[in-house]
Amino acid sequence: MKRAALVALFAAGLLLGGGLAVGGAADTTTGETTTVAPETTTAPATTFVLTETVQQTTTHRVIVPTPATTSTSTSGSSSSTPTWAWVVLGILGAAVIGLIVVLLTHHGGSSVSAAERRRRLDGAVGSWVAQGWALDSQTADSAVLRRGSEVMAIAVDSDGHVSTRPLANP
Repeated sequence: MKRAALVALFAAGLLLGGGLAVGGAADTTTGETTTVAPETTTAPATTFVLTETVQQTTTHRVIVPTPATTSTSTSGSSSSTPTWAWVVLGILGAAVIGLIVVLLTHHGGSSVSAAERRRRLDGAVGSWVAQGWALDSQTADSAVLRRGSEVMAIAVDSDGHVSTRPLANP
């Protein structure tokens, strides 16, 4: 979901940037073809026909000024921004707002129920017990394990993340 929103935001930015960059100077290419009429030379026993075609391409850079518009209204201002640019800006703004809402609601609403935290703690304790650790004590969201002189604490936070850390030997 996050990746799709970022891709949409990036695509909208590219469209907007590409659309606003269009304008200014135009390049035109003209082709000129010159054909020389056949030239016939007559000699006593020989006829020669000479045909020559010359093609030349010339590129000219023509600066096209934007046409000046006159307004008949005495009050107000006119905008030279095209309508499609405003539509793209509106879509881009909506995408940014949507992305912010998704990020804020996803981060804050990830609390895990007490039963799910208990299940995750039991799974982690079971994994450590299978490796030779013994359960020393356990609460709703934490446990203390012991193996010889080593002591380990396991905890589950409100988001459901399991963490382990060694404890100092009492």
